[in-house]
Amino acid sequence: MIRRGLSAAERAAVLGRAKAAALVQAATASPRDFATLPQMRVMEELRRQAEARGIPNPFFQPHEAVAGPRTVVAGREMLNFASYNYLDLNGDPRVNAAAAEAMARHGTSASASRMVSGERPVHAALEAALAANYEAEAALAMVSGHATNVTVIGHLMGPEDLVVHDQLAHNSITEGVRLSGARRLAFAHNDAAAAERALAGARGRARRALVVIEGHYSMDGTVPDLAAFRDLARRHEAWLMVDEAHGLGCLGPTGRGVFEAQGVAPEAADIWMGTLSKTLAGAGGYVAGRRALVDWLRHTAPGFVYSVGLPPPIAAAAGCALALMRAEPWRVERLQANTARFRAALQAAGFDTGGSSGGSIVPVLLGDSLRAAQVAAGLARRGVNAQPIGFPVVPEGLARIRFFLSCAHQPAMLDAAVAALAEAAREAG
Repeated sequence: MIRRGLSAAERAAVLGRAKAAALVQAATASPRDFATLPQMRVMEELRRQAEARGIPNPFFQPHEAVAGPRTVVAGREMLNFASYNYLDLNGDPRVNAAAAEAMARHGTSASASRMVSGERPVHAALEAALAANYEAEAALAMVSGHATNVTVIGHLMGPEDLVVHDQLAHNSITEGVRLSGARRLAFAHNDAAAAERALAGARGRARRALVVIEGHYSMDGTVPDLAAFRDLARRHEAWLMVDEAHGLGCLGPTGRGVFEAQGVAPEAADIWMGTLSKTLAGAGGYVAGRRALVDWLRHTAPGFVYSVGLPPPIAAAAGCALALMRAEPWRVERLQANTARFRAALQAAGFDTGGSSGGSIVPVLLGDSLRAAQVAAGLARRGVNAQPIGFPVVPEGLARIRFFLSCAHQPAMLDAAVAALAEAAREAG
């Protein structure tokens, strides 16, 4: 029989035992023991609790097909809500053909830093298309989305500077600030007034200031007021950086991002950042902005200068996907319609979808981490693949199942997923 979700007291006891064990381990073990690493004991305790309740590990499942609206896991076909393939372009024959042509011409790797000997025409073509999307002077593509934020923020800012960011900012943003040594202030989620108070209070002591927000927050599906953040950044002589990892392809009538969705000129942001791994069916990251900034990063940013260039097949695939996004706006329209329908159906069934209002992400808040894992396991038994997100990724008590929508999901798939979630939640308690 499946155990019910943890009470507040049980949840506190689980975390208390894990933290106590961690303190004992740290006090008695050799510093060479990997078990003394941060959060190791907490992770092991949560894993043990899950195993005791018969909850299988939901992560690192081997997918045997393209992760579209359906996927195949361990030989079993499932409805899939755990993929960033928002516009169903990963696996599109035209995208595959572009990658294959680039591979035949240039091989599978750039084989060196682009500064040294790794530049290929597909890199320049992709960067020109990305710059055009944001009406920017230039763009630069890198091999990792996470590393793009880390290297750009870490290189741009310094110990005499200030970074003000949303409290729900992605780990890559906070890691970049940590690398930079800049003073870091977080403000309440999507609260422009709180951001301005933080900025105003510390700006006078900082040489340079950077405000960082996301266009579409990956854990909550929320969207900021871009114009408000533009205005406060300019009032305080700060740069505004917008991470559009989940915004490109999902927001705006043609998927250009949060600026298009809100009718704001793209010059609102000094730095546009995004990834190639979601809508653009590849891997890597990019920044777009003024030519002086991009040229400086191209010649000095460690994560670009000292890293191999983006693989030519990936650059070609991403460029093709971006062109298809622009040529086939019906994909964006259908994605947004699917997301709105799914969110409304979940709310009608009594589920808490938080502040989700964007074009592709709908969380279902469930409380404690083990309950979220139980519900996800129940979904999997019913043929629905959706991943739980729990502590320490989100605070304990705000665990959730996160659904990623695609333009390829059919209405019957959405309805089936809501019905399966309702059954799984009843089963878990």
